[in-house]
Amino acid sequence: MSHFTAEKKANIFKNFGGSETNTGSIESQIAMLTERITHISNHLKTNKKDFSSNRGLMQMVGRRKRLLMYLSHNNLESYRGLIEKLGLRK
Repeated sequence: MSHFTAEKKANIFKNFGGSETNTGSIESQIAMLTERITHISNHLKTNKKDFSSNRGLMQMVGRRKRLLMYLSHNNLESYRGLIEKLGLRK
């Protein structure tokens, strides 16, 4: 996770979690995972044989899917807003 700076993380948490210190909210966790997923998928476009990164990517996608499912069951309006804000296909 060396591509994240402290300012970038704080910006993500501020935009999606409400404040810079609210790192545990579901929305901020999903946004952070989405940033990591896009970074690793760009890495895998050039390094096709990096199988360990591919496995980590699949684990992150599964974790994000579980968090999104939890959010959709508990707070549907927040789920719809987050999907629209992140540009995910749902």
